Amino acid sequence: MKALLQLFLCIAVAAISPAMGQVAPKEDTAYVNKLLQESKTLSNEDPAKSLSVAIRAKEMARRIHFPIGEAYALKSMGLVTKVQGKHVEALDYYEQSLKIFREQKNKIGISNLLNNIGSVYADQGDDAKALQYCLESLKIAEETGDKLRILTALANIGSIYHNKKDPRAINYFLKALPVSEEMGNKEAYGVIAVNIGETYFDKGDNLNALTYYNKAFKANNNSASAAYAYNGIGKLYLKTGDYNMARINHSKAMFISKKINDKMQQMRALKGMANVYSEQKDYKSSIGYYQKAKLLGEELQANIELKEIYVEMALAYSKIGDFSNAYLFKSKYANIKDTLYNVETAKKLKDFQFDFDLTKKQGEINLLTKDKKLTEAEVQRQRFARNTLAIGAILLLIIAFVIYRNYRIKAKTNTILDRQKVQIENLLLNILPQEVATELQTTGHATPKHYDKVAVLFTDFKGFTAIAEKMSPGELVEELNTCFIAFDNIIDKYGLEKIKTIGDSYMCAAGLSGTDNDYVYNMVKAGLEIQKYIEDYNDRCQSLGRECWAIRLGIHVGPVVAGVVGKKKYAYDIWGNTVNIASRMESNGAPGKVNVSNSVFQVIKDRFACNHRGKIYAKNVGDIDMYFIEHEIIDYKLIDTSSNKNHSPLEATSGTSLTA
Repeated sequence: MKALLQLFLCIAVAAISPAMGQVAPKEDTAYVNKLLQESKTLSNEDPAKSLSVAIRAKEMARRIHFPIGEAYALKSMGLVTKVQGKHVEALDYYEQSLKIFREQKNKIGISNLLNNIGSVYADQGDDAKALQYCLESLKIAEETGDKLRILTALANIGSIYHNKKDPRAINYFLKALPVSEEMGNKEAYGVIAVNIGETYFDKGDNLNALTYYNKAFKANNNSASAAYAYNGIGKLYLKTGDYNMARINHSKAMFISKKINDKMQQMRALKGMANVYSEQKDYKSSIGYYQKAKLLGEELQANIELKEIYVEMALAYSKIGDFSNAYLFKSKYANIKDTLYNVETAKKLKDFQFDFDLTKKQGEINLLTKDKKLTEAEVQRQRFARNTLAIGAILLLIIAFVIYRNYRIKAKTNTILDRQKVQIENLLLNILPQEVATELQTTGHATPKHYDKVAVLFTDFKGFTAIAEKMSPGELVEELNTCFIAFDNIIDKYGLEKIKTIGDSYMCAAGLSGTDNDYVYNMVKAGLEIQKYIEDYNDRCQSLGRECWAIRLGIHVGPVVAGVVGKKKYAYDIWGNTVNIASRMESNGAPGKVNVSNSVFQVIKDRFACNHRGKIYAKNVGDIDMYFIEHEIIDYKLIDTSSNKNHSPLEATSGTSLTA
């Protein structure tokens, strides 16, 4: 995500308290600070009492003319009401606090409150406003050099981008993590680590997700971040099909979140349990958990989470044939994006209606009190004025209709042009890499480029000519098309670049974009998956009594030159000894195997078990060692450590958010 935003408490106040046995405490700044500290301590254990203490602090600060104390008390009141899901009240308290901090020109307080206001908007799904407030908070924090507020703002901006599935999220999280470590702030470290884990989970990078979930556990195994991590690990288990362990981890998240009264994590735990039952096709049980999660989400106004819950509920109801409820929750999903807008619009319309009714009533009173002795000329004048206004109104309506009609025609034309532009761009991207396509569109030509290291893969069907003679042209093309489409899907999965097909040979490359550090590893993974596909394909062919295919596959990595040739029909190609050696790796391979050169082996030898096959001679290069890839080396495992509460239930060998 799918993502999460709470802000962590960042007020540092003195806790100089008078004697505990004092019956009538002296009203001074020290006692206000004592009440503020007490409110902070009670915020998780007893939110209602925490709010009561904060109100006392606010009233006392106002009586003794201590504006900064009053501002911090209002902020504490906002924090408690936000946790309780009362977003409107929280915003009101935060705005009052921000106003005082601005009057006092207290930049630390201003930065703090801007951040907290941003968190409320983010929880309600208004990412635009949330980002505006958090970015302003970060700017002020950087001006003052306040590391704590810099940390908070970075983490929360990362969470906002994570909610939008924006790749910039990971950049902000990775900037925030070392700041929290430098400050020794374990709570912040745990929150940021679990958010990084969620980001990797959304990208499908389970190993890195697991690594950061474990870091969150090590930072604090009995906090909101720990509950969030348990929910994340539950999702990992669900992905691997271990439903029992998925339920266990979501249950642990529920236990911790109830203990600390974190309703957001309770909602996520319930949603996680519902997802497990849905995967097991136990839709009635899943609906029960979704209903509980929905109630919490609506209480918290957690619109981002509610969108996912409504979608899953609609699907679950449709599975059991309850199409009425399925339609209901599909409609809820469609409407939730406009929740904030609709609330504000309804309020504005209500105000407008009130003003309109008041004006109309006043007009009626004025009409009743007018002089009854109007002359005939005055009556005629008013009638003429009304007629003139009516005619003017009709003309305005006609003009407005013409303008609107022209606007609709123009909008429709622009829509058609935009759609055609997208189609043209997609066609171009199907035959050229994005960088090359962009250069062609902007400059009209593509500059050839030299790359120091590119992985090249060749495949070829053994005995293709003999098999082709036994098949009709239509059958042959259909078989090749089926296989090559499957190869296209596999290389897309690993971010590789298809170069071309030559007869029954298929060629692709990796490392041309310069954005993937693991491109050789991904190339080998794709090669193994291609061989596995052919193996499964042959099983189906054999069961149908059709001819089986045997495929050789070779990979080499080295320098190439890449560019576009042709004018009427663009063709993107690569040249160099690397291409020739990759072709030699394929021709000297064996069916069902991935044959790689020594250059590839040196990059992936720690991640794959390989079998040395000897050497071949390559022109202009000399002898080259060859290796068969046997299998990937698994360097992490899932283990059950539920008996040891001090360790994570997942172990690797290698946003909740921050509130203040």
